[in-house]
Amino acid sequence: MQASKNKNAKKAEPFYKLSMPEQKTSSEIINEARSFLRTIRTRRPFTPRDDQRKLFGSGSSRALQNRPPSVFSLHASNFDLSESRPVSGVHLSPLDHKPILGTFAKDEDSSISLPNPPVDTAEVRKVSSGRARLFGRTKGNFLSTEMIPPDQNKEKLDSEEPAMMNNLCRINNDLTEQKSYTTSHDKSRQIICNERISRSEREDFLKGTAGNFLFQLRGERSVNTDGRFSDEQQHSPCDQMNKAGTSSSWPRSTGWERRVTDLEDETRINESEEEEIFWHRSILPILHDLEKENNIENLCLACTKLYQALKEGNMLGRRLKRRSVLLKTLYKLVDVDSDLLCLKLAKIILALKVDGKNLLSVCKLAFKICRNEKNDDIIQNHKLFDCLLEVLRTEDLQKNSEALLYCMGAIKFMSGNAVLLNEMANKGAVEMLLHLMKQINNIKEEDTHFSNLGHLLVQLTATLRNLSELPPARHQLICSGAVSELCVALEQRVDDRDVGTCIVRIFSKLSSYNDFCAALADCSRCYILFLALLNKHQKQQDLVVRIIFILGNLTARNNQAREQFFKEKGSVNTLISLFQTYHELDLNAQKWYHERGEEGKNQPKHPSEAEDVLIKLIRVLANLSIHHSVGAALASAHRVVELLVTVLEYKSIDDCEELVINAATTINNLSYYKVKCSAVQDKKLHIAEMLLKLLMSNNMDGVVEAVRVFGNLSQYHEICDFIIQRKVYKFVIALLDAKNTDVCFSACGVLLNLTVDQDKRALLMEEGGVGKLVECLQDFGPSDWQLACLICKTLWNCSENITSAASCFREDTNTLLVLLPSLLDEELALDYSLDTDLKDYHKLYWEKEFKPVAEKLLQRIQSHQL
Repeated sequence: MQASKNKNAKKAEPFYKLSMPEQKTSSEIINEARSFLRTIRTRRPFTPRDDQRKLFGSGSSRALQNRPPSVFSLHASNFDLSESRPVSGVHLSPLDHKPILGTFAKDEDSSISLPNPPVDTAEVRKVSSGRARLFGRTKGNFLSTEMIPPDQNKEKLDSEEPAMMNNLCRINNDLTEQKSYTTSHDKSRQIICNERISRSEREDFLKGTAGNFLFQLRGERSVNTDGRFSDEQQHSPCDQMNKAGTSSSWPRSTGWERRVTDLEDETRINESEEEEIFWHRSILPILHDLEKENNIENLCLACTKLYQALKEGNMLGRRLKRRSVLLKTLYKLVDVDSDLLCLKLAKIILALKVDGKNLLSVCKLAFKICRNEKNDDIIQNHKLFDCLLEVLRTEDLQKNSEALLYCMGAIKFMSGNAVLLNEMANKGAVEMLLHLMKQINNIKEEDTHFSNLGHLLVQLTATLRNLSELPPARHQLICSGAVSELCVALEQRVDDRDVGTCIVRIFSKLSSYNDFCAALADCSRCYILFLALLNKHQKQQDLVVRIIFILGNLTARNNQAREQFFKEKGSVNTLISLFQTYHELDLNAQKWYHERGEEGKNQPKHPSEAEDVLIKLIRVLANLSIHHSVGAALASAHRVVELLVTVLEYKSIDDCEELVINAATTINNLSYYKVKCSAVQDKKLHIAEMLLKLLMSNNMDGVVEAVRVFGNLSQYHEICDFIIQRKVYKFVIALLDAKNTDVCFSACGVLLNLTVDQDKRALLMEEGGVGKLVECLQDFGPSDWQLACLICKTLWNCSENITSAASCFREDTNTLLVLLPSLLDEELALDYSLDTDLKDYHKLYWEKEFKPVAEKLLQRIQSHQL
């Protein structure tokens, strides 16, 4: 019996060392740290919604005099008719002579005649049946005089560029430079007819199969990228005719040239006739209604009919010859006080592809409509977003930056409506906005447009911020490389707080999702950018709190991100500086409430702005400490630990629960590392004093966090003595009744370290600690093998050098003799109905952790039975 006792005594040692290998690998250290070190979760910063829709919110850093206005007056006078004329294919120099055009309109026996191609030729058969009729003989004048009322002739020539002028067009620049002209009027007219046809009209006709064939017939002549007809020497047709005698191929190609040109001319003439007929039949009556109608409802109906008619007649865009007349009528209606009517007008005007001042005015008109939240329904019903998206797609960024600003502002307002936001996402808004952002990013700081484009970028990024709420849009942002472009914009606009805030808000939202967070972590320069912004805008709370939140998300998920951020120059110093700044702001606010006697009364219960920064900043420190080398370095950073302890000193858990608990968690993580010059070790007694205040609170989360810290600190003898002297052990034993695995696990950790000292074991038994440990083993053993292992280790330490099992375990001896064998039976202990991963997890801890300890404890009890 004595030999057995000596044998057992020889083996007796604290079981907290038993399952630990002598030399741990790095992976084992990390895995062990994950069992004791914890990341912290927190809420995303709250962004209040602006009560009014404006280009720039109330918190904008832009001075009023340095930013475009959100409120302005807009009238018909803001539109410019001179910019409403149809645009010709090329810009031509003014003529030195006036061509004789009156003959064409008056003389039916004009010497100009168009050759009639054979009806059954191969050329005609290549043209679609719908177009074949255009190749028939034209009789009489180019345009019937009956089509144009006599009193409108002058107006057509002056402002509308009538069909006759469009079909004849202006003479080529090369032609105006000729010093002599063919004396024959027939030849002169033939040249005019052939060569003064609008470039854009030729291209339109020649787009199809017939056009390709006609190009082939031209031989020496081709079409340049700018739409000009040319040969290799860039000669004009007149030059070619002058050289006809020296070129053997000219007579043959001239015959084809004339036939091709004649076909084009006749096609244009017939198209003009069709347009004239459609204009007078379908468009003109509606314009008359718009001019004489006074009822808004009827005006809206007429605008709807007008848009449909223009679309039906293929008259949208810039091709319509009477475009100026049409636009002039529409502009006058802008003064009517009706958002619905203005919306319909804006849609038509945008579809007519205005530019310059008129584009700016119509974009302002759309902005004004979208600024009123009550118009969201009519905006949705009339598909205004499609028109505005087309503006973003087609208009020049630098030439029309102000128009695009108001266009983008209108889209931003739309994105504040959930229904319109979904529509935008479905119609490719994300890709379009990222493309536009890339164009803006390509404009360098020395460019004169750089500053103004910053205003546009604010609207764009604010819209992306709203779109990032939608799962499909989030996926598109990741797949489209948004992280890279947003980082470029952030880097270029580091001085622009408005742009920075919008982009940071996007990151703040999206970094809460694993896939985007991983993409952001892979963008190595993001850490440098975030630190630069933090240093530059240190007291800008709305920007700082979101950057810190993003860093907290990155360091919560990614061990590489922890290391990379920590290694950035000045990263820890920046965090410390921010900690000091917002700690002082919080102290001043608390002092202000105290002096006014309003402490605990009118003081807001939710975290203040300063507290919110501190909460998220401490979270970053806690998450960084998960990384082994980073955590060890932070544990030695005295200023970091001092600031954490300061939080526990001046802030109670009732003042701000999340702040105090985060501070305790971070101290717990840092206390895990046993390093030289550990700041936690140097301040361990003071920390224990602060934790005692937390332990005695009514907040269970705070109590559990305090016990966790005591679990690490109780490895030091001074802390164990503190726990005994201040009766903390009684409170810890009482926590075993909490019926919560986390609480019991933390309490067992403290008791395990206390029972290493033999003189402290008796106190555990006196307070009924052994019985409570056995109850926990019964309740949680089969579901939490880590906790079961910790309980068995504590019972092992308590039973060291016992003479009989009953002297230690008393009435719980028989319970253990039944309970331990059942827990050691694999078939009884392990639930094989669990899924594979969970079953393997349970078996690993049961086999590697619990089983060795439980077997030795059972043997000890059995060997000391009386």
